Amino acid sequence: MTLNELRYVVAVARERHFGRAAEACFISQPTLSVAVKKLEEELGLSLFERRKGEISVTPIGEQIVAQAQRVLEEAGNVRQIARQGQDQLDGTLRLGAIYTIGPYLLPYLIPQLSERAPKMPLLIEENYTARLSEQLKRGDLDVILISLPFDEPGILTLPLYREPFVLLLPRSHPLNQKKDFSIDDLREEDVLLLGPGHCFRDQVLEVCPDCMQRSTTEGSAAKTMEGGSLETIRYMVASGLGVTILPCSAAGAERFSERLLSIRRFGRKTPSRIVALAWRKSFPRPDAITELSDAVLACGMSCVEALD
Repeated sequence: MTLNELRYVVAVARERHFGRAAEACFISQPTLSVAVKKLEEELGLSLFERRKGEISVTPIGEQIVAQAQRVLEEAGNVRQIARQGQDQLDGTLRLGAIYTIGPYLLPYLIPQLSERAPKMPLLIEENYTARLSEQLKRGDLDVILISLPFDEPGILTLPLYREPFVLLLPRSHPLNQKKDFSIDDLREEDVLLLGPGHCFRDQVLEVCPDCMQRSTTEGSAAKTMEGGSLETIRYMVASGLGVTILPCSAAGAERFSERLLSIRRFGRKTPSRIVALAWRKSFPRPDAITELSDAVLACGMSCVEALD
């Protein structure tokens, strides 16, 4: 049994396809297939059910793949531990960020971190929370920027800042005439939402359940009430399709914003989210996490509240 064989079975389990797994491991498919078969013969059992055009992991295979992933992570930590006596800020840091944080924080974070840790460049991945979580647990990412709550075994979290939500609406919208308003004022509005899979969508629906009820009662028009990104939704608001709730850092101030859009803060019970870092307990570069968190808090985004 070798580390390469373990790496191959983990890749096959992830890709559910020998060809794609071979590409991910930068080897030929026959080489990968032979290595996986050799490991199965050594263990005396089948890790995968092979059907035409489809690969699935056997029940015992699921357990072995999970253990193989842990072994690979620990093996990778050997190199990291060897560097602990050197400089933990020397080397790439693989950072993941959810779609509703990355585009708005990273332009401030990258120059901050470049000054603080010039030998620690960021390798950045943007994705949904669920996918970033899997990549973090597999060891493909070192640390991720997510919105709480986030509770996973073997993972540590550090809350960084509280970010209030704001209302974005067209300049000509009647709500601009109200001095104070609340979530209840949105019951009769067309509220644009992110599509399923975004945790921010769930957070908006938690504070405004009527937003979803309004959308789903429109029948075929419901599809127009969703956007694939916050940027798309802002353009939809600017074109007059409805209003939306955004994290304050994403409200933006582009040239079209002042002319076409209005950003309003909620007067009472302001909804918000807490942005945090998450990393594996076994990650052997705690100084890198500390430097990253300090850099985030030094970004100086005016609308957020830093947490002690």
